[in-house]
Amino acid sequence: MLQAITGYHLDDENHWVARLKCLHFQHVRHQPPFINRPWVLQRETREAMLGQQLDCKKCDHGELADY
Repeated sequence: MLQAITGYHLDDENHWVARLKCLHFQHVRHQPPFINRPWVLQRETREAMLGQQLDCKKCDHGELADY
């Protein structure tokens, strides 16, 4: 299910995590060639992605909110 990005935080290993409108968290790593998300590397480009939608697998599986 597509959900909008509402914010970000760093996890315990300093990986970026998106907070989604559905109250789930989703890692948004940049690990080429497997995951190409260079926009997570700078504050300005992360902020530009606020409101964009990510596919939330936790919603698809009916999981409870992360926070």
